[in-house]
Amino acid sequence: MYVYDEYDQKIVDERVAQFRDQTRRYLDGQITEQEFLPLRLQNGLYVQRLAPMLRVAVPYGLLNSRQLRKVAQLSRDYDKGYVHISTRQNIQFNWPQLAEVPDLLAELASVEMHAIQTSGNCIRNTTTDQFAGVAVDELEDPRPWCEIIRQWSTLHPEFAFLPRKFKIAVCGSEEDRAAIYAHDIGLELVRNEAGSTGFKVMVGGGLGRTPVIGAEICPFLETQHLLTYLEAILRVYNQHGRRDNKYKARIKILVKAMGVEAFRAAVEREWAPIKDGASTLTDAEIERARSFFTSPDYRELDARAAAAALAEKTSADPIFANWVTRNTVEHRVAGYRIVNISLKATGFAPGDISDAQLELLADLADRYSFGEVRSTHQQNLVLADVEQETLYELWQVLQKAGLATANIGYLTDMICCPGGDFCSLANAKSIPVAEAIQARFNDMDYVYDLGPLELNISGCMNACGHHHIGHIGVLGVDKKGQEFYQVSLGGSQGKDASIGKILGPSFKQDDMPDVLEKLLSTFVDLRQEDEAFIDTYRRVGIDPFKERVYA
Repeated sequence: MYVYDEYDQKIVDERVAQFRDQTRRYLDGQITEQEFLPLRLQNGLYVQRLAPMLRVAVPYGLLNSRQLRKVAQLSRDYDKGYVHISTRQNIQFNWPQLAEVPDLLAELASVEMHAIQTSGNCIRNTTTDQFAGVAVDELEDPRPWCEIIRQWSTLHPEFAFLPRKFKIAVCGSEEDRAAIYAHDIGLELVRNEAGSTGFKVMVGGGLGRTPVIGAEICPFLETQHLLTYLEAILRVYNQHGRRDNKYKARIKILVKAMGVEAFRAAVEREWAPIKDGASTLTDAEIERARSFFTSPDYRELDARAAAAALAEKTSADPIFANWVTRNTVEHRVAGYRIVNISLKATGFAPGDISDAQLELLADLADRYSFGEVRSTHQQNLVLADVEQETLYELWQVLQKAGLATANIGYLTDMICCPGGDFCSLANAKSIPVAEAIQARFNDMDYVYDLGPLELNISGCMNACGHHHIGHIGVLGVDKKGQEFYQVSLGGSQGKDASIGKILGPSFKQDDMPDVLEKLLSTFVDLRQEDEAFIDTYRRVGIDPFKERVYA
């Protein structure tokens, strides 16, 4: 993973000192609330319903064990002993005291972490595939490109105050695990007919009040032109994006208003004079970025022997066998597996993890996975490089710690924003709905029989739970001061991306488990052999589900 140099550390340390002074002046009454707002936002600090919330950047989801231990310690010293994993792979502290946030940031800086540009109208944390570098379906490791974008975009003076927040995601694999079509800019690594690697560029994706699937504006961008082309896109947006109405300020609105062809033409005009300019990437710079993402010191393992040993363990212990099937993934190196750590145990808020669990995972990362942990878009964690022969002992430890829930990719592995329990923007609570669904669907045999199913829950139209692109999406809405929940069906975050269609009138919170049960029983009745929920929905449409639910 990337290691800070003296410039990185100096920038982060100076930013902490700057924000410490800004916070002091605000608390002393020398800076108004309005003046302090953009300053705190670009340092990741929100004012939530009950306390400030600090969002910490986890660039492209990579953490080392030292950083994980520091986060655990800070959650005890400055918070309530737990943190939340967000859908942008970041970490959120939900209860820090404003006066102590500069101290918290200073401690984060001591382990090469920060909260710069995790909020505000700027380029946010770039995200990617949680299996980057180890996935068997990978064309090329996207992490070096994410790091290049991070260095280019951090404190970029031209793009510090965009019309609205701006999000970029990069995918380097056949399966899109980064939701690139739901981002302001989505980048997919592709090969042309000559065998050269470049980027397919999508622009104008996004969720929120106006959900849009991104449109392709460049089928093949040569890698050396990545930053100049991104600059051209952002300059068009910065010049023409609306600033008079924050609900119409995202780039998706501009692309829709101009039309894809006109937007592409505007980008090409803006790009022409800078295409071969100072931001053009040299081979040396690309190789420098790649040098930080070399393979760890994998052992040469006997793949057959490792598979046989694992088969023996799974035969002897069906519970372990189930966990291996549901929560581990094939690794590109023979004898290794990718291990998903589910943060979706019944009775716990999805995406939350305690200080003790964080410290345990740091120890397990050191012991089993080269000291590295990854956060995911689905609000889980990953140990990416685990030898097959150690899976059983790892699983035993995870099971005792409540971290071995075997549900990755299934109904109860839901995405859920913090909702009205924390967020001041939320119209309704999300966590109680998630917990009620977890409790109702606790028969895992039934959950497995349903097959892969994405349930996404948001507490408001800002769509932090990505409800628009869930196979089943749940949106909290306010009806005359009461909390209700709108359901949508048919969303998808992959390369076949789609926006869910609203089922009909919204439901009360207590009705949500029954609504889900009716939707799922309809699916079970209608599906063909081995058909997934999304495929059944696309085949039969929304009407059969609507008829059953509102009967």
